Amino acid sequence: MFLRELDAALDHVKPKRTGEKTFEALARLGIVDVGTLLCHYPRKWEDRSEELPLNCFNLGNVYTTVTVLSHGWFYANHRRTLKIIVEDDTAKASLVCYNRSFWEHQLLVGMKVKIYGEFKYEYGELQSKAFEIVNPNDEGLGKILPIYPLTEGLSQNILRRFMRRALDIYTSNLENELPEEIIKRDDLYSKPQALQAIHFPSSYEARDRAEKTIVYEELFYLEMIVGKRAMERRAAPASGKRAITTGSGFSPLQKRLIERLPFSLTPGQIETAGEINRDMDGPYPMARLLQGDVGSGKTLVSFLACLRAVEEAEGQRGQAALMAPTELLARQHAENAAKLLEPLGLRIAFLTGNIKAAGRAQLLKALAAGEIDIVAGTHALFSRDTIYSNLRLVVIDEQHRFGVTQRQAVMAKGQSSLKAQGTPDLLMMSATPIPRTLALTVFGDLDVSVIRDMPPGRKPIKTHLVKESNENKVYDFARKELAAGHQAYFVYPLIGEGEPGSRAENLKDVTTMAEKLAKTIFPKYPVALIHSRLDEEEKQKAMEAFRRGEVKVLAATSVVEVGVDVPNATCMVIEHAERFGLSALHQLRGRVGRGEAQSYCILIYSDQEIPPELVGVNPEILSEDERSKEGKRLMVMLKSSDGFEIAEKDLILRGPGQIAGIEQSGYLALGLADPVRDADKLARARADAFAILEKDPGLLQPENRRMAAVLERAPPFGLV
Repeated sequence: MFLRELDAALDHVKPKRTGEKTFEALARLGIVDVGTLLCHYPRKWEDRSEELPLNCFNLGNVYTTVTVLSHGWFYANHRRTLKIIVEDDTAKASLVCYNRSFWEHQLLVGMKVKIYGEFKYEYGELQSKAFEIVNPNDEGLGKILPIYPLTEGLSQNILRRFMRRALDIYTSNLENELPEEIIKRDDLYSKPQALQAIHFPSSYEARDRAEKTIVYEELFYLEMIVGKRAMERRAAPASGKRAITTGSGFSPLQKRLIERLPFSLTPGQIETAGEINRDMDGPYPMARLLQGDVGSGKTLVSFLACLRAVEEAEGQRGQAALMAPTELLARQHAENAAKLLEPLGLRIAFLTGNIKAAGRAQLLKALAAGEIDIVAGTHALFSRDTIYSNLRLVVIDEQHRFGVTQRQAVMAKGQSSLKAQGTPDLLMMSATPIPRTLALTVFGDLDVSVIRDMPPGRKPIKTHLVKESNENKVYDFARKELAAGHQAYFVYPLIGEGEPGSRAENLKDVTTMAEKLAKTIFPKYPVALIHSRLDEEEKQKAMEAFRRGEVKVLAATSVVEVGVDVPNATCMVIEHAERFGLSALHQLRGRVGRGEAQSYCILIYSDQEIPPELVGVNPEILSEDERSKEGKRLMVMLKSSDGFEIAEKDLILRGPGQIAGIEQSGYLALGLADPVRDADKLARARADAFAILEKDPGLLQPENRRMAAVLERAPPFGLV
């Protein structure tokens, strides 16, 4: 049996006195059976062979015996919250018990208990909001204990007991998922050994060997998936292939468009357009990722590709579909296409789910009849009632916002076209630069084109870092830009107030701040609010009013990362900038600098400081740690405007699962592997996987059937 096939109910491994709420908490973490439980790997391990007192909190998580001194209560967001004062031999501290008032009856005054947790100096005292009371029974689990990702209603103690019982009962019969020759060659653990040692290692050496095993297995199957996709694409029949490019490398329609443009294409646009043309004339369907910074001219290159697809061949005219993640962006593409391509005789349409029934029916009829050449839209492009006459090209803008299933659905529309001859070409575009390491990992089955140059004449955006305590100066600066007739964005990390006790508790939210901006800070200027929870019509009205200049200040979340160009917007203010990834900050910064006026991006960050007397043994450690986590990241924004350089730094500093919305979009679902840290293992795993697939693409040989079973029945993770 393979690990992911282990679907035994969690009831079989539950500790005593486990209630229904515990199972609900586990489900929120995606733990629904024993298999998903065992795949919930620790995020780190804690060596509890030595204690760490309260006054050394800056060196790591505190692990010490404390005496309970007193109980107190305070109100946070109208909620009565327990606070327990404790001390050890070195310092006093507060345990802030959000949603854990039961500790009042379990941690009695005078009691001595061992605690473990993260402590910080906040609100004039040393305190912890994330702590656990160490259970004496945990000593039987060993000195190196796993620290798992948790959710509300779940403790480390409970999860460890679940895990220990699952390992003892179920792992002995699990099969290896890697080929035996690779396990022997690289001195890896068997599957049961790896699971035992990753959760409850007897030593750090055993933990490292287990981690090496699981990381390699994840990367190996990732490359198996990538390799199989590449081979399947190349085996598919192509749709409407023909060779009609002129001596210049462009087709007749493409050449006519270029001649009509009031500017010249950049070298990057010419190069990438040529690569796309060669793909579209090739023997198998194009599958290409087009990358380029905001404003580099990717949309124009995609229009050239659309012309190439539409151009008549063998008496048939093709069609192209351009899909965008938001109605606002899709409408912008339709308007630009109409302006540039309709004079060439092309028929352009705009299709979303919000089009009224009568107009929608007429549009769909024209699309099926081949009376529309290029259609721009949202998810409606692959809805059940949308039928194409001869779809030859699918262009997906901001492709990281679509899942694989959605991309496959719109591609299937091409295969089911009324005059379909095969699989349509696929061009995916991204203004979120994807580092080369990650592109090879996630998009290893695609060809990648990059536009690295920018159209001439644009002024560089000036970026500034400002402490939160100096934000009034930022408001004064923005007021001057508004007085000069320009517009400004103000971006916040939250839609509404953060929950008490959460990391977001003290962050500003866009709903509250939009009201404050309108009534207190900029009362003379119209302010609008936009965030993801508003319906599409409200968002469209707000953005249209901002684009027309009727709204001067737009308070928003990162939803404006992708949006309509507003050349008159010269000021981008991002509050709590340390809470955003570098790639997200770069995309937000790209919303300004679209016109001729000088533009500015101001990053406001928290400046909370810790008194030196509570820093502990080495005062430099905490400040250096803060600089490495936040200062270094934000300094990258100050020093660079190159999206690819920023993305590489973001990948190094934050990890592949966090940048560019990748984790949220479901590109990469790896448990322990990190393509940057594990670059050497990735290259080796790729070579192993592709070597096997080249000899046996269907994994039909006896020695490869195990791998086929893993991929078909229970993949250890996926590109989803």
